[in-house]
Amino acid sequence: MTVFHCAKCGAPLTPDLRGLPRVPDVSVHDKDRDRATGLAPSTVPRGSYAVDPEPWGAPFVVPESGVVAARGGRALLMPADMTGMVSAGPRDSVIVHPEDVPGLRLTGDVGPHHGCCGPLGTGGRNLACGCGAPVATIAADCMGPYELHLDPLRVYEAALGG
Repeated sequence: MTVFHCAKCGAPLTPDLRGLPRVPDVSVHDKDRDRATGLAPSTVPRGSYAVDPEPWGAPFVVPESGVVAARGGRALLMPADMTGMVSAGPRDSVIVHPEDVPGLRLTGDVGPHHGCCGPLGTGGRNLACGCGAPVATIAADCMGPYELHLDPLRVYEAALGG
């Protein structure tokens, strides 16, 4: 089991989580969306985490020729002026269920990085620890994935029991 902590103040950010061998596939079917919120199912189940080996989140760049933007259930809905851009964000971000980090708070105004129902996840770190350090990015709009990425440079993990 693993607990993730804020690198600035050391506060635990998650409960004990178990690691998954890979990032799960995400359903894109409307029948799997939450009826009340319209959100897609979370990328990882409660009590789990997965390490995303691919770049994720801000900054975004114009792709080199031949590079295709991500598709499928985990593709971020992009603001109009960012359509077609690809992530140049950090690799190895830790994906957790958004409800497994209740102590994080949204930071400031997300402006064009907010969809009709929630943050798009395209504006960079938008969640902060209680100490104020920005440590994570949540994507929680009804038209995109529902996942929370802990920044690999802003958090650290502590394995329990070994």
